[in-house]
Amino acid sequence: MDEHAPEQPHLLVEQDGPILIATFNRPDKLNAMSMQLMRSLEDAVIRLRDTPELKVMLIKAHGRYFSAGADLMEEGSVAPPATTGSQVREMHRRLPSRMRQVWDEMEAIEKPIVVAHHARCVGGSLEMSLSCDFRLAAASASYAFPEAKFGVLPATNGVSRLVRIVGPHWARLLIMANLPMDSQEARIAGLVHKVYADETFEHDVMAFCRHLAAQNGEMVGTAKVAIELAADLPAHQAASVERLANSALMLNPGYQALMQSHIAGIGSDRKP
Repeated sequence: MDEHAPEQPHLLVEQDGPILIATFNRPDKLNAMSMQLMRSLEDAVIRLRDTPELKVMLIKAHGRYFSAGADLMEEGSVAPPATTGSQVREMHRRLPSRMRQVWDEMEAIEKPIVVAHHARCVGGSLEMSLSCDFRLAAASASYAFPEAKFGVLPATNGVSRLVRIVGPHWARLLIMANLPMDSQEARIAGLVHKVYADETFEHDVMAFCRHLAAQNGEMVGTAKVAIELAADLPAHQAASVERLANSALMLNPGYQALMQSHIAGIGSDRKP
């Protein structure tokens, strides 16, 4: 490699119709998540949020890792040694990389974010993935939290969001037992939604994203909010949330026109 060659962007961002694609671009560093990468990712998330024609964001990577997690070799990436528990907690809350703030925005934004793991996904990149709406895996993908090797926990969604998604049963395997999961185990656990063959992975991922982008945007955004609320509420309150959400959606003139057309079509099909 030419040491005088300009450094490539750590995150490549492109638009494919209604899909915003962000690609980790540090294969020689195992796609470690640098400060530059995090700033670019935050900018991409804001672009998705604020651009009406964008409907879906896809996060992917290339190289032999999806990502090895936070770049611990980067200057300023590791906080000075803490002397109190309060300092540790504040460090996690206000990481220089703004990981927690970016993950929170990804969870809150009313547009779907898809992450596609073609290979090993560990540490901070797995925590990021837990904040995405859909996780797609190639057959050769795998998952792990290496933090346990140092006697600590993953603390930017690694416990809280993981338990919410896969439950305590599988969280114990990844965190307490410090064991990796392959793609099929991850699918069984509910960590990923789909597992695709390595040979067709990129095509299958784009087909999924195009299908998602074709869904009604108001429905998708409302569903994202309603699903998150329903996960935290007793059943009778969750039912009230879905009724409240639908009360807005069903007053949409587009819905009423579609239903009238559908009913008319059913009627014509039943005519002798």
